[in-house]
Amino acid sequence: MNNYLIIPGLGNSGPTHWQTYFEKSGKGFQRVEQEDWNTPDCADWIKKIDEAIETVGSPDTVVLVGHSLGCIAIAHWAARYKRKIKGAMLVAPSDVESANYVFDTTGFSPIPLNPLGFKSTLVASTNDQWVSLDRAIYFADKWGSKLINIGPAGHINVSSGHTTWDLGLEILKAI
Repeated sequence: MNNYLIIPGLGNSGPTHWQTYFEKSGKGFQRVEQEDWNTPDCADWIKKIDEAIETVGSPDTVVLVGHSLGCIAIAHWAARYKRKIKGAMLVAPSDVESANYVFDTTGFSPIPLNPLGFKSTLVASTNDQWVSLDRAIYFADKWGSKLINIGPAGHINVSSGHTTWDLGLEILKAI
C-alpha cells in the first residue's frame, strides 16, 4: 500500500481544495502539517516533510503530493535529504524566482534544479499565474519529471475550480 503525504502550499489547502479531497478519498493519505503556513521557512518545511516520511515506515511506499510552494519544498527536500521514495506528484509549482512572486517566504530561492532522484510527475496549466508553462516545462526537465499539461486550468486550485479533482487522483494513482 502507498503512503501519500500531502504537501500543501502557502496558507495550507482549505476544506474544498483538491488536496483535502484526496486526503479524504481513502486510506493511506496524510497531510504534512507545518508550523507556519503564511510566512514559511524552507528549512522548517523540509524538516517536517522528512519527519513525516520517517513516521510512515518504508520510504519506498511514500508518494509526495505537492501543490504550489509545496512542490518547491519537495525539490528542496530531495536536494537536501537525498532519500529514495516511491515518487511524487508536483502540481502547479510556484516560481518563487519570478518577479510576480511577492509572498513572504524564506529560503525557497534559488529553486533546486537537480534531478529529484525518484519518479515524479509534474502537472501544469497553460495559464497559471504563479508559473509560466515554459518554466513548468523547465522544472520538469531539470527534475526528471514526466510533464502533464492539462490546458487552461489556472493555478489548479479552488479558485480555478479544482476541488473534487478526479483527473488528478487518476494521475496520482499512476505513480
